[in-house]
Amino acid sequence: MTVRFLDDHRPPYDLTYDDVFMVPARSAVASRYDVDLAQRPGDGTGTTVPLVVANMTAVAGRRMAETVARRGGLVVVPQDIPLDVVADVVGWVKERHTVFETPIVLDPHHTVSDALALLPKRAHRAAVVLEGGRPVGVVTEADCLGVDRFTQVADVMTTDMTTLKATMEPREAFDVLHASRHRLAPAVDDDGRLVGILTRTGALRSTIYAPAVDAQGRLRIAAAVGVNGDVAGKAARLLGLGVDTLVVDTAHGHQERMLEALRAVRALDPGVPVVAGNVVSADGVRDLVEAGADIIKVGVGPGAMCTTRMMTGVGRPQLSAVLECAAAARELGKHVWADGGVRHPRDVALALAAGASQVMVGSWFAGTHESPGDLHVGADGRAYKESFGMASARAVANRTSTETAFDRARKGLYEEGISSSRMFLDPARPGVEDLVDEICSGVRSAATYAGAHDLAELHDRAVLGVQSAAGFAEGRPLPGGW
Repeated sequence: MTVRFLDDHRPPYDLTYDDVFMVPARSAVASRYDVDLAQRPGDGTGTTVPLVVANMTAVAGRRMAETVARRGGLVVVPQDIPLDVVADVVGWVKERHTVFETPIVLDPHHTVSDALALLPKRAHRAAVVLEGGRPVGVVTEADCLGVDRFTQVADVMTTDMTTLKATMEPREAFDVLHASRHRLAPAVDDDGRLVGILTRTGALRSTIYAPAVDAQGRLRIAAAVGVNGDVAGKAARLLGLGVDTLVVDTAHGHQERMLEALRAVRALDPGVPVVAGNVVSADGVRDLVEAGADIIKVGVGPGAMCTTRMMTGVGRPQLSAVLECAAAARELGKHVWADGGVRHPRDVALALAAGASQVMVGSWFAGTHESPGDLHVGADGRAYKESFGMASARAVANRTSTETAFDRARKGLYEEGISSSRMFLDPARPGVEDLVDEICSGVRSAATYAGAHDLAELHDRAVLGVQSAAGFAEGRPLPGGW
């Protein structure tokens, strides 16, 4: 079956997410927690929530990869990252704990200035102070206020801390934190050495989400390769590093160079899912599947940093693209990822209802503590990070750094995409896990309204209606009052 339209009225023009709504149906699903967000049997990526972080340099780093995989999603390392750096990232992520977060660590002689430079890299804004590998204190931003920047952290750290045993179950850890009135605590092994850190919210999340892990129980990570140069050689090296999914990526996926690249990758017998894109038509899906793709990435122009449609007139409204491509992939026993255009949890739910096995998120996750880059504060006091498109002048400059000045300048004339955009952190949801909570809550609720216990049933049972711009506006909350 496939998603249906209300009264079988499917308009003759293409639709995007804002154009439609989902009709509630009779449901026997009593709770959001009764909805299974894992793909079964799935697209082979091993995720337990249908979220993939896009291979954008401003979004997909090692902290993002660790955090999202721990909650069941997948991060794609960008194709522009040097292979030695990718090796470090993959190895680092594979060594992370599946329950405890990797903390910022400091020595007692580090200064408050050192601490303040590092604390924004974690949503909980805390660091563990170690002596001989054992926790002796915890430093937060509050501890660093009102003191000289050269003060040593030993003089401001909190020593009245709780430690958790690394063997504790999440619920037991939560009870310990709750009883001690601490929001977080270091976790230690039997020798008292630091294993990680856990917050109260992290303990709760560990009872809701299952991490995306490989056959050895290690967190999963994906990596991208372009269609130029020695594609097979780079793909072979990525596979040797242990990546769990390989993404062959270019803005225009329905081209001969992509087909050649896919054949070269498939000839390696990769043993992991091969993703290719981007396309927006059934013909594109069929050609990429024939060339060796297991999963097709769908979307041309819907991304927040993308100027393709305004520059070229090329693209397609995302919901219709996903509907058509997912149907074509399903006929071939394959899957699609909906790449771009999601700005609300409803958009993720609609993409999944349309048949996507995963939804790729880029700029939405750029404004979080876990994304790469430094945290800035604007004149109005709002915290933000910078994001940029992967076809922008900034990305092109990074990609062509080894070329001659003439060739780089020549290519720079024709860049597309936004080179710098401020992605403000939501004070209520400053971490990527906060956004994952919001998205998964919305998707689970959408499934309950459709009477669906899992994502396959959501696709089969969803009924969509077409709405006007006024209809979409009516559904928006009015936080500022009347």
